[in-house]
Amino acid sequence: MPIDKIKVLVADDSQVTRMLLVQLLNSDPCIQVIGAVNDGQAALDFITGGTHFPDVVVMDIHMPHLDGFEATRRIMETHPLPIVICTATASPRDLEVTFRSMEAGAVACVAKPVALGADFEQRLHNLLQTVRLMSEVKVVRRWSRARGTTAALPANDAVHRGTGIKLIGIGASTGGPPVLQIILSGLPKDFPVPLLIVQHIAPGFLPGMVEWLSQTTGLRVHIAAHGATPLPGHAYVAPDDFHLAADPRGYLVLSREAAEGGLRPAVSYLFRSLAEAYGAGAAGVLLTGMGKDGAAELKDMKGQGAYTIAQDRESSIVHGMPGAAIELGAATHVLPADRIAGALIMQVRRRFPPAGEFET
Repeated sequence: MPIDKIKVLVADDSQVTRMLLVQLLNSDPCIQVIGAVNDGQAALDFITGGTHFPDVVVMDIHMPHLDGFEATRRIMETHPLPIVICTATASPRDLEVTFRSMEAGAVACVAKPVALGADFEQRLHNLLQTVRLMSEVKVVRRWSRARGTTAALPANDAVHRGTGIKLIGIGASTGGPPVLQIILSGLPKDFPVPLLIVQHIAPGFLPGMVEWLSQTTGLRVHIAAHGATPLPGHAYVAPDDFHLAADPRGYLVLSREAAEGGLRPAVSYLFRSLAEAYGAGAAGVLLTGMGKDGAAELKDMKGQGAYTIAQDRESSIVHGMPGAAIELGAATHVLPADRIAGALIMQVRRRFPPAGEFET
């Protein structure tokens, strides 16, 4: 019996690139390209007026008439479906629009497979895997933009009884950047605890994500540096191909130790260091993403007395990582994306009382 193929629309202003993407996507027996257009307006017209509705859109950034950001926004307002941003990441503006598109509702970003490039095979694998995975996202959810909320925790849930939070670790994968933006936007600029972040993302996209988070949230966001002292009100993101850990003496540690589960950086590496070095003085947050990275280590953190959060299924693009943590009993609370900041503020205020109320 023939399988139902994943129907894909390609939008790219370069004819050569369009032809290459169509050929590469069609090389996967599970994927069928049903349309290829040269700008965002044509993509919008194809979706709103055509007889064939795609399961996934593979969208370029810079196109005439309507760029990737505006096309994503309009599609998500009228006919929401999974949109994968596919860009060469050649310039800072590319990266800025990439993450603006994710904020508008795009579910993932991947680097274009460039023929004869040294990393062609890896980029092709990432593209095909992302399209297959995103095709399963039938409803692309958007979250409220509440800032600084201290929404109440679920009824009958006890407040965590830790000894005071000194560091917060956050792990995310597919769908993570817009959730990180929601969480960091909800924290006050003088939030008194540093945050350490591991986000699985295609090589080359990290500087743009960090810059975008710095510009659109109240916190100062950096790519982590080995030996740096994490400061309150700052967030530190693991660099490409380096594990990130917290040293008990108060320093950041970058490591090229072996990948864990095929991943470097790995959320598991960060969470394990927090459990060992800080115990109940840490908090861990596991967000949307495929696989199980960080789930067992989040349970270890909880076992050491740390406060832990797993993102709920409804607000996750992919519920693999937080879902695995929930199954293990690793989460103190299971929360939607727009309530995680409020929960962290509530826990931190137990150590820094309201007399020094945070600025908003």
